Amino acid sequence: MIMTEFEKWDYAFRNQDLNAFNENFYGLLWLKVRAICRGKQLQQFIEENNIILKTTKVSARNVELYDILKKRPDAMSMLDAFLQCMNHEWYAQMGVDVEQLKEDLYKIKYYSWGGDQNNSLDKYFISRYVKVISNYNELQSKQPEIGANAWDYVQNSWYNNWTSFIIESLFKRNPDVISAVGEIKSVDFFIQNYPFDLKVTFFPNQFMEQKVKSILGKGSLSWLKTRCKEIGIKSTSISPNQQAYILTEKLKEINNTAIIDELDSVRRKIIEESQSNPYELIRWLYENQGEMRFGAENRIYLILADSINFDQSWKLKRAFSLIEPKINDFIKNFSHHNLKEIHFEYKKKAYKALSDVIFVIK
Repeated sequence: MIMTEFEKWDYAFRNQDLNAFNENFYGLLWLKVRAICRGKQLQQFIEENNIILKTTKVSARNVELYDILKKRPDAMSMLDAFLQCMNHEWYAQMGVDVEQLKEDLYKIKYYSWGGDQNNSLDKYFISRYVKVISNYNELQSKQPEIGANAWDYVQNSWYNNWTSFIIESLFKRNPDVISAVGEIKSVDFFIQNYPFDLKVTFFPNQFMEQKVKSILGKGSLSWLKTRCKEIGIKSTSISPNQQAYILTEKLKEINNTAIIDELDSVRRKIIEESQSNPYELIRWLYENQGEMRFGAENRIYLILADSINFDQSWKLKRAFSLIEPKINDFIKNFSHHNLKEIHFEYKKKAYKALSDVIFVIK
């Protein structure tokens, strides 16, 4: 069966062959049509541009609109004008008070996930409480603990959602950026007709630990425990994060910060090397995605790191006075020649994508 042109691009999109869209006019046109694929937005677009569609089903109207636009020389400019109008963005309709939101984000005083970061909260509750506690009174005694876990999860999720929302809007409000207003999967916006998905993340701890081990011969905690043992400071059998915190505090108590400084120096060196040559880090980020959120789209990574206190990097996500100039400078100096062509593997399948990274380092 021969596919139509719309079906060809739809097939490529669904099968993560997103590199096929780069520098292809009709592929780009397909993405921008999909970017207004929601019923209300599509209706607004055809009304504003005096286009009449015969079909009524939304999916069919997308196909019909694409077939019409690919024959029109002004198609791309029509789509760009519509997509650049902030009034079509979903958050404009929500009436989000961005300035108040920025202030509210500073009310978050700690960053602690409910449950654990490897499982969803429901799986954590089931594995920790539901399937291991048979006595109801014992379960009931855990109510404050369960409530605290749920609140931490909600609070962290809220913080991540709205900081990411504001950061993404800093891109979208730039006149040189065209937004994908319909929130098409894998595309947040276009810069110079290159589609990008934005990923805001902290400098990945696993990547950092791999690099630390290659330099020191051990992971951070193992190295710290060994050095502390040499001067008579013992570790305890509690969680790794607590061990690191307690050992660090004990070193500070005896004014022996040389060990802490040495580890911090190694971490700063790793961050600096990643800034100078980000290819390895970007490839690592592509290859270490969660399976549920896997994608091979072009990406701009905005990576946050507090090189003085690595554990406090989460605070940088609301440091918009630091983030916004970095974003504006990136867009101002954007050139497709500077994009890195990333070749990576996921589940033994090869992919290719264009990517770049913006570092915000304290």
